[in-house]
Amino acid sequence: MTDFTTPTASSAPTGPDGLTDLTAGALTAGYAAGRFTPVDAARAALERAETVQPQVNAFVLLDGEAALEQAAASRDRWRSGRPAGPLDGVPVTVKDILLMRGHPTRRGSAGARTEGPFEEDAPSVARLRESGAVFLGKTTTPEFAWKGVTDCPPHGATGNPYDPSRTAGGSSGGSAAAVALGAGPLSLGTDGGGSVRIPASFCGIFALKPTYGRVPLYPASAFGTLAHVGPMTRDAADAALLLDVISRPDPRDWSHLGPPPGRFTDALADGAEGVRGLRVAYSPSLGFPGGSGQPVHPDVAAAVRRAVERLEELGAHVEEIDPPMLPVDTLREAFHTLWFSGAARVTEPYDARQRAAMDPGLQEICAQGARYSALDYLAAVDVRMALGKAMGAFHQNWDLLVTPSVPITAFGNGLEVPEGSGQHRWTEWAQLSYPFNMTQQPAASMPCGTDRDGLPIGLQLVSARHADALVLRAAHALYTAGVAELPAPPMLGGLTPAGN
Repeated sequence: MTDFTTPTASSAPTGPDGLTDLTAGALTAGYAAGRFTPVDAARAALERAETVQPQVNAFVLLDGEAALEQAAASRDRWRSGRPAGPLDGVPVTVKDILLMRGHPTRRGSAGARTEGPFEEDAPSVARLRESGAVFLGKTTTPEFAWKGVTDCPPHGATGNPYDPSRTAGGSSGGSAAAVALGAGPLSLGTDGGGSVRIPASFCGIFALKPTYGRVPLYPASAFGTLAHVGPMTRDAADAALLLDVISRPDPRDWSHLGPPPGRFTDALADGAEGVRGLRVAYSPSLGFPGGSGQPVHPDVAAAVRRAVERLEELGAHVEEIDPPMLPVDTLREAFHTLWFSGAARVTEPYDARQRAAMDPGLQEICAQGARYSALDYLAAVDVRMALGKAMGAFHQNWDLLVTPSVPITAFGNGLEVPEGSGQHRWTEWAQLSYPFNMTQQPAASMPCGTDRDGLPIGLQLVSARHADALVLRAAHALYTAGVAELPAPPMLGGLTPAGN
């Protein structure tokens, strides 16, 4: 087992060439056909993880020994014709916010408890374990997942797969980098204000923030009903496979929605035809009234517009129209009240020495959060309810809302805001993501091109609450039509195993 509290690297056995390029669906098809085994796939994914770790710092822990044991058990199940589930033998990583049996959950904090035993899985991890998935390890997160980039005092910063001097985004940046670089095709992330969609956009992968409650969460997040668990994958088809597994009920989450009405994979059957006839609202910047906030970069705007034109070519009815947003400053203030209060609550048990070792930005927002009153919190809930009502009415007329995922592409690594921007908090450049945590709607990010520096650009697809299958269907149609094609991260062209 390799613990990356201080990033290190070591070698791992080599598997068959090309396995790290395969989706989860392609891997299980290969297992069924006997072309390769879960052990081959696990070895290849572990080698890739060890190789990229010194460059991007995607992991806080890799457990190759346990992964290979799980893979060997999966190989035996496939050989006997009895796989445990649709993801049996698929390499998976887990953001170090979610509980994983046998390992500490540090949450990016030096003050986290690291003495065991660690006997409990989070619901999503438990469902994957029951399905026979192979757990490679845990991925890097900012402290308590508090911001839209990934760096923390004990583990350092996570670099972008396309340029490690840039951020991978956050707070699920380690997961996004791992998936983008082939260190397992699936990862579990969390999203309280854009935390799967921002890094998906910056790293060129797919991620879905499902409707709140669709994926059970335990322990409950200190950030309350803003926080969602979501799949981070190579494409929309893999996300549907993963969501079919992790959306199964768990009695520990009293707010879970219950079993989904059908399989999410079934929603993808029409391929590129899946968007024909959909009513699509295209909003280039959400059109905040009297708005401030990060302007959309011209390269981002152009790539998103091209993807929207492709939607129209595929048979969707598209109009450029903004949803009924509240002023961005009003929304940001309300989100800060909810978010900063949660941060103050999650750090409340820590003593003065532990607090002094925390991320300075986290210390700032905790101090601010502790000053809010119950009436301030309830006023923020009122803003949230008004936005939710407005978006519910909007989706009576529009099946899908399309925007950029993030107004910009990846900026300097280790920074909360772009250098020279004059901004202070990550929410000032992420105004296209956190409103949909407030409304609990399903929202996905998928790649739709690159900027002039070769950095990925993300397209955001949003629908009404409970319409997760529709978001996946539309994204899959765009993948089938080639909208998401990107060059591979440059570092994959010349990688050699670490230690060789």
